[in-house]
Amino acid sequence: MLGLCNLQGIFIYVLSGWEGSAADGRVLRDAIHRPAGIKVPTGNYYLCDNGYGNVEGFLTPYRGVRYHLKEWDRGTGGPQSPRELFNLRHASARNVIERTFGLLKTRWGILRSPSYYPIRFQNQIIVACCLLHNFVRMEMPDDPFEGELPDEVDMSIDHEIEVVSTLDATP
Repeated sequence: MLGLCNLQGIFIYVLSGWEGSAADGRVLRDAIHRPAGIKVPTGNYYLCDNGYGNVEGFLTPYRGVRYHLKEWDRGTGGPQSPRELFNLRHASARNVIERTFGLLKTRWGILRSPSYYPIRFQNQIIVACCLLHNFVRMEMPDDPFEGELPDEVDMSIDHEIEVVSTLDATP
């Protein structure tokens, strides 16, 4: 699954149907080239992890430079270079999508375990869970599941979920 969310943790794009072993860049290219695919508004960027390439409208962190938020908690001090500062801010902003996927999987247990439904139904279940997630986010400002997640969610471990978030570049 490839999912994009806004800063409020609401999914704005969901593409389900690719197998977990598909290359991130390939899934993203497919999402961009679909007739109703991802459109990047002018002046905006989608923040991606290193599994994706830097292409127009999509921004990944610098490779070979500290990135994950937990790396900054080890008493190593603040950023030592402009690239580290960029990666710190990138990781902080991208944490929204990590939390969004964490909430999605916490709330909908069917997404946490292997499914034996036919692929077509699995894709529909994923999209339905994302739509229900959005409904809950909009209708329940004080979400009880929020308290079950740590402030910084680390999904750097392979969860077979592709994550992308959005960042508005306008001041």
